[in-house]
Amino acid sequence: MDLMQMDKRLDSTEQVVEEIMRIHRSLPPRPGIDEVEAAKGLVDNVDKEDQSCFEAIAKQRKGSEVPAELFMVLQDMKRGFLHFRSKEQKREALKLLDLEATHAFFDDLIQRASNCIASPSSSNGSVPSRPPPAPTPAPAPRTPSPSSLYFSEKPPVRPKEMVSRDDSFVSKTKPSLYTDAFAAPRKPQIMDSTLTAGKFAGNDGDKLSLIKLASLIEVSAKKATQELNLQNKLTDQVEWLPDSIGKLSSLISLDLSENHIVVLPNTIGGLSSLTKLDLHSNRIGQLPESIGELLNLVYLNLGSNQLSSLPSAFSRLLRLEELDLSCNNLPILPESVGSLVSLKKLDVETNDIEEIPHSIGGCSSLKELRADYNKLKALPEAIGKITTLEVLSVRYNNIRQLPTTMSSLANLKELDASFNELESVPESLCFATTLVKLNIGNNFADMISLPRSIGNLEMLEELDISNNQIRVLPDSFKMLTKLRVFRAQENPLQVPPRDIAEKGPQAVVQYMNDLVETRNVKSQMVKPKKSWVQRCFFSKSNKRKQSSMEIV
Repeated sequence: MDLMQMDKRLDSTEQVVEEIMRIHRSLPPRPGIDEVEAAKGLVDNVDKEDQSCFEAIAKQRKGSEVPAELFMVLQDMKRGFLHFRSKEQKREALKLLDLEATHAFFDDLIQRASNCIASPSSSNGSVPSRPPPAPTPAPAPRTPSPSSLYFSEKPPVRPKEMVSRDDSFVSKTKPSLYTDAFAAPRKPQIMDSTLTAGKFAGNDGDKLSLIKLASLIEVSAKKATQELNLQNKLTDQVEWLPDSIGKLSSLISLDLSENHIVVLPNTIGGLSSLTKLDLHSNRIGQLPESIGELLNLVYLNLGSNQLSSLPSAFSRLLRLEELDLSCNNLPILPESVGSLVSLKKLDVETNDIEEIPHSIGGCSSLKELRADYNKLKALPEAIGKITTLEVLSVRYNNIRQLPTTMSSLANLKELDASFNELESVPESLCFATTLVKLNIGNNFADMISLPRSIGNLEMLEELDISNNQIRVLPDSFKMLTKLRVFRAQENPLQVPPRDIAEKGPQAVVQYMNDLVETRNVKSQMVKPKKSWVQRCFFSKSNKRKQSSMEIV
């Protein structure tokens, strides 16, 4: 407000009304009812979290070797940090609530002013409730009327029924007027059931703060939003989600990936309609047990977080078809993974997993299993029970042997066991005749031969045996007529010679075919000599028999 106007003389009612309106218009836009509710919920949520943290600090006990004063300093610092963080988290919400309180206070003052003007008389005489109409249509300076306190050239103050101060996703409608010229409240018309952070934050693309996120949740809950995309849309300071997230019971798809979320609230279980949840690239260290209440979940991406364990409630996600747990800190997979009977794709690569549980055999719908970059020493024999398995990738582990039950994998198309410690490939693998791609390269000095019946894999198109100690290919190699890619570099190959191997897979197959045929011809040439020896032997025997008969 311009302080110079404090001394301005106001000689008429119209001047007073104009001054009141000028002050009122100087206020920032009034927040919507949902923003106010979100702010109140956010403040309550922060207070509850702080209370639990303060209680946890109070319950901490110092060690016998820690000085009492030093321990008290630590506790005071923790309390101070919590207090500071709480103020930072509530700052925007409190500012919004203060603005709403100011608007409410001005509402009362406007009502008082309106009552004064509407009175039939005043101290300086009668004042008409409305100015008389202008005698001519010629333009003239507009004199404010009493009703202009509520309706003027500036859009009226938005009523609390409006869902948000940002209505970029709301169809615009002109306000209708009552007979006394007051603007009638009009509920917004929702154009679609999908909200994005861009629509809510405005055209400038600013990321959502905690209060804006809470407000967005309130809006989404009221309009029964089905899809919410917040990928990389939250500020770095948003490390947790408001408890109000549980109100989104109509939500089908939620993308919160590429943010800085540290923890999920227990109310996440309230998203009863959710089928897709993407949380990859956050900093989540632990999942709440309530995640097991998402019974309709089909797709769950938890990749690139800081998970070190999974809740037991995971076993309840019976409709889950795709699960991504890659790039975490998981030392084991829980036995409960075997309960996921609808699971089709499981990705656990880049963890610290030493063993895949035997219960994996219960994943009767599994088509793709990726466990690269772990610490596996073996695969369970139960892997053979997953007859639906099509892709198995276990690169960069410490596996020495493949299970013999792999012969039961009647639909296996791709197997990548490169960069392990394989000493051999079991003959039983050659009964998985649907194999199209086989990579057993880079097992270094451990692998010296291929299975003799590798020719059974007549569907094989790609074979990688590079960086091993293989000298001779088996005769059945000639049966791999569909082979299109063959990598055998860095092997001491003698059969076929290196120059043949460099000509490509079909040259190798032809060489092995010619080699086997040549061997067969040579073997047939040896047989007549053996027959001549046998004839001589039989002839001598016959002479002996004949001479013995003459003596008799």
